[in-house]
Amino acid sequence: MHQRPTPGEILAIALILLPLIAALPRLRDGYSSEWSQALISLGRISGILGLAMMLVTAALSVRLPLLDACFGGLPRMWRLHRRLGFGAFMLILLHVLLLAFAALPHSLSMAVALLFPPLAEWLTWAGWLALVTLVVFLAPTFQFFGPIHYQNWKRLHLLSVPTLALALLHTLPPLASPWPWWLLATLAALALLWRKGLSPWLARKPYRVTEVSSLAPDVVEITLLPERRPLRHKAGQFVYLSPLDDGLATGRGEEHPYTLSSAPGAPELKLGIKALGDASRALQSVALGSRVLLEGPYGAFFEQAAPGRKRLWLGGGIGITPFVAAARALAADPGKNEEVVLCYLANRPERAYYLEELADIAARHPSLRLVPHYFSERGPLELDFLEQHCPDFRERELLICGPPPMIHHLLRLLAEAGVPRHHIHTEAFDFL
Repeated sequence: MHQRPTPGEILAIALILLPLIAALPRLRDGYSSEWSQALISLGRISGILGLAMMLVTAALSVRLPLLDACFGGLPRMWRLHRRLGFGAFMLILLHVLLLAFAALPHSLSMAVALLFPPLAEWLTWAGWLALVTLVVFLAPTFQFFGPIHYQNWKRLHLLSVPTLALALLHTLPPLASPWPWWLLATLAALALLWRKGLSPWLARKPYRVTEVSSLAPDVVEITLLPERRPLRHKAGQFVYLSPLDDGLATGRGEEHPYTLSSAPGAPELKLGIKALGDASRALQSVALGSRVLLEGPYGAFFEQAAPGRKRLWLGGGIGITPFVAAARALAADPGKNEEVVLCYLANRPERAYYLEELADIAARHPSLRLVPHYFSERGPLELDFLEQHCPDFRERELLICGPPPMIHHLLRLLAEAGVPRHHIHTEAFDFL
């Protein structure tokens, strides 16, 4: 069930291949034996592709509003970022092994000397240092040592700067055409400069907390009023929020993503926040009048669906918030003709946070029909429920948002029902 590549993903692949194409004339320089020559060529290819993927991965950390739409939204862009990072790590390990095996048929001592030359050959040791720092900052990302600690993960990612610099030192001297590397290095440097140096000052907008409404014991909706020019957003988008309340137990100044539940164009922004970690738990009691900084908006959730088609929305947990924003947008535009069925998946009635408001909107807007589904009463959603409440679901655009287990269950269910994958659009709350 693969998604079609986006323009941003196609561009990323082209940039990765660019250094390899430029280096092709030099790939065959090496040992005389045919076996060794093949291994050394493959080793160089894996090293070139690995470093190119590392640089493109760094460039993808730029996190600019609107740019993420070229990648199908920031969650999909982040998934590409992580996959390229892991792919780069594996290719660089393969690069080391292949070059060592290329020398092994000549002698073991030659293979050892190739991997661990005298210290005077500092370019090789620069490559080793790059590999060590790469392992250090990637290990938490792939949860080699357990769940990710968000702030430690962010600090360790600063090691990407010396890692890339050392890797480029290791790679550039043997190459006849270094210009592709300079291009990728420039893109990576600009992305890191923006992300770590400029965006905290230029991209974040100040807001004030004007209301904190309890929706459940561990869920609140925070209302924010802009201090200056407000953000303009679409339904389904999210922002990174950095609270500045000195009274918070934890998370002051930390940025975390939260989906906007307010209708586009509303004078105040609203965020539905569930206590899923230390920072979001502290926000349940954020002080009225305290300042927050917002960066964004990001995401293209509803824009993924083909226009003009009937829609089925499937939201669960705090993943209901983008549908709340879209329903509020419908309420603000009574004449809008968009046939939608919203299936609200909740564990039990008291965990259906916005149910009363959504029911009121559906009663007043003929385009929206609300169908609650409670796990405590019926178990997981099954096809007979969809057949009963939305018989034409196979012909609709399906938008799904919620926790990853719910999404995985629904994707399997819809695949069994024969729903085309390109009619299904998902967004999971599982990225940083």
